[in-house]
Amino acid sequence: MQSTAEGKLFETLFNHASIGIIVVNSAAEITLVNQFALFQFGYESSAELKGKKIEVLIPGRFHGKHVAQRDGYIHKPNNRPMGIGLDLFGKKNDGSEFPVEVSLGNYDFGGNKFIVAFVNDITKRKEIEQEIIRMNEELEDKVEERTLSLKESVEKLNLQIAETEEKDKELMEALSREKELGELKSRFVSVASHEFRTPLSTVLSSIYLLQKYTTSDEQPKREKHIQRIISSVNLLTDILNDFLSVGKIEEGKIQARFSTFDLNKNVVQTIAEMQSISKPGQQIRYEHKGKNEVELDPGMFKHITLNLLSNAIKFSPESSDIYISTSVDDTEIQLKVKDSGIGISKEDQEHLFERFFRANNAINIQGTGLGLHIVSKYAELMNGKITCKSDLDQGTEFNVIFKNKS
Repeated sequence: MQSTAEGKLFETLFNHASIGIIVVNSAAEITLVNQFALFQFGYESSAELKGKKIEVLIPGRFHGKHVAQRDGYIHKPNNRPMGIGLDLFGKKNDGSEFPVEVSLGNYDFGGNKFIVAFVNDITKRKEIEQEIIRMNEELEDKVEERTLSLKESVEKLNLQIAETEEKDKELMEALSREKELGELKSRFVSVASHEFRTPLSTVLSSIYLLQKYTTSDEQPKREKHIQRIISSVNLLTDILNDFLSVGKIEEGKIQARFSTFDLNKNVVQTIAEMQSISKPGQQIRYEHKGKNEVELDPGMFKHITLNLLSNAIKFSPESSDIYISTSVDDTEIQLKVKDSGIGISKEDQEHLFERFFRANNAINIQGTGLGLHIVSKYAELMNGKITCKSDLDQGTEFNVIFKNKS
């Protein structure tokens, strides 16, 4: 027997979830609908849907196939996403349609079988994807246009007797750079479309929920969703900054600005900033040896430390230790960051600092594959070098070494 407290908790989670939830019985009749689903499908109350077949929420052209599919699922249920590889649509109360993602679950209660559908409105995502596709097509057309123009220039110049081999070489290099730029833009569109989805979905759902919390006693709920929006916007900003940094590095617009600063203080401040994103129980343990004063680019050095610490936090479990150490002697300045996370295979380590590279065991973890590429470039700009030691499931250690100029 479910306790009153558990019942209230279930009711709260059900009614305030930021995803549509619909429960049907073994006869495919709707028995429960949460407030978010009513909003999604344009209904005022659950009474309008209770007892009706689930097909009332599905466009008529899909009814024939859906009846057979849902009867098969009811006969042999299993928890899984619905319609993998297909475009799914829901039908609103006014007859209009909208794209959806659906995941299915099942449970038994009192000898009866029930199916739970979790419905997510992906209209905004589809619009963004279409816009990105359009942008990609425009970029590809421009690249093709410019490539064709360069080829024509090469052909004309080859007809000129006075043209030297050096000119031919320069033109081919320009063509190669143009092709590389086109590939970089296409890769940007692909990565951006994937990485922007989660934070954009979080912002949209939080904005919707903020509209519901209007009384003063609901301020904590508003603050929670405002924080979610801020975090998502910061994530989007970080992603864009990574792309902008790579672009500036490729164009040679970033140069190291050497100055004397307190390395120990720089690292301590960076660690303090990272504490807010650490997982429960994680401890960042720092040790410094040698002098404090060094001559490097303080901004670049901080970016390197931030990125390596961020990766250590992201790829390590809760309640684990992350070790960071710095040392300064007469010849070298050294930074080490060591974690006990998922590790990196030997094969992946060969490509670790390439732009857009993601290790095989990190594909499902948020990231653009640009962070370590930028870190390695910043290290090079300060006459340094970064190396990695790692084994799968045994953690990872990054070691950055600079020549001591002081």
